[in-house]
Amino acid sequence: MDVAAVVAACAAVLVGAGLQRVAGMGLGLVAAPVLTVLLGASVGVLVSNVAAIVTALLILRALRDGVDWRRVITILPLMLVGSVLGALTVREADAAWLDVIVGGSVLVALAASALLRRRVRITGRPVAVLTGLAAGFMNTTSGVAAPAWTAYALATRWEHRSFAATMQPLLVVMNTMSVLTKLGLGAIPAGSAPAWWVWPVLLAAVLAGVALGAALARRVPSRVASRIATTVAVAGAVTALVRGLLGL
Repeated sequence: MDVAAVVAACAAVLVGAGLQRVAGMGLGLVAAPVLTVLLGASVGVLVSNVAAIVTALLILRALRDGVDWRRVITILPLMLVGSVLGALTVREADAAWLDVIVGGSVLVALAASALLRRRVRITGRPVAVLTGLAAGFMNTTSGVAAPAWTAYALATRWEHRSFAATMQPLLVVMNTMSVLTKLGLGAIPAGSAPAWWVWPVLLAAVLAGVALGAALARRVPSRVASRIATTVAVAGAVTALVRGLLGL
């Protein structure tokens, strides 16, 4: 990575971490599409996964009292299955197809979220389980699972404070599984990871983003932050999708 790419990656991670602190999600939505453009699909998503683990752990410490642990336990098992399927997809698909998956899956999930808003109310454990399966697959292939959770939260009228808190342990587990399954199944080409010095720089961006988000959380409505994250995600997803289609 050259200096300009590192600066752009840090900016995306900082903004995403800040938005996740405010709205309960944001790092994957903002950072993954940008990182796939800078680093390539497979490595970009891996870096996004690692940054998301650190971000969610930091936020979980502050929001742990609001976590709905029953939902966490219900959803987790299918997330593992989805993550394994996603890692197999990453291993077998070429870079252009992965870009298409990254951009397309985000756009489809965001469109579903918009269509479900205030129109449908869904209940029942099977829906939660299927959401976990889809989220695990999307998180491993594209580094972005929050739109799937957002669609589920809108459809079930999940109260936002509980949603934001519960997302953090789910994001920790999802991204950890994504990293382990991709590395274990050989989905990341040898020698393709960023240089060692890039990781502490990105960690600093995460810490700065969470700190900034904590300050903004008292002033910025979470609905506004979610809309900003979604707008940036759409722009990044379109970029990745177009790049993949041009590469086919």
